[in-house]
Amino acid sequence: QVQLVESGGGLVQAGDSLRLSCVATGRTVTSTFLGWFRQAPGKDREFVAATSWSGGNTAYLNSVKDRFTISRDRAKNTVYLQLTNLKPEDTAVYYCAASFRPMSYSMSTRGSYDVWGQGTQVTVSS
Repeated sequence: QVQLVESGGGLVQAGDSLRLSCVATGRTVTSTFLGWFRQAPGKDREFVAATSWSGGNTAYLNSVKDRFTISRDRAKNTVYLQLTNLKPEDTAVYYCAASFRPMSYSMSTRGSYDVWGQGTQVTVSS
């Protein structure tokens, strides 16, 4: 069983930066890719970014690809999401998720993921 624990969220001002971390414990050796999603109040959970554990494949939501960067440290079983130039519309709970499915599955689809973390709140004030 894999557990995911996110951290790094907080209250920041527009234009600030944050780095979110997601530590994976348990049966991580078979995980194929990890992703970050976010959910704002009253809205559906949406894809933000994803990376394969090998690092050879990444994907981003168009509205964040010039501001957010996903990376992973296999030695630490940790995936990071660097958030820069934050905007009030980035305010949401950010969730980390892991997939054990083949790489043929879409990394940007919520249904491709098998395990989810509890989320970390990011609030951006204007």
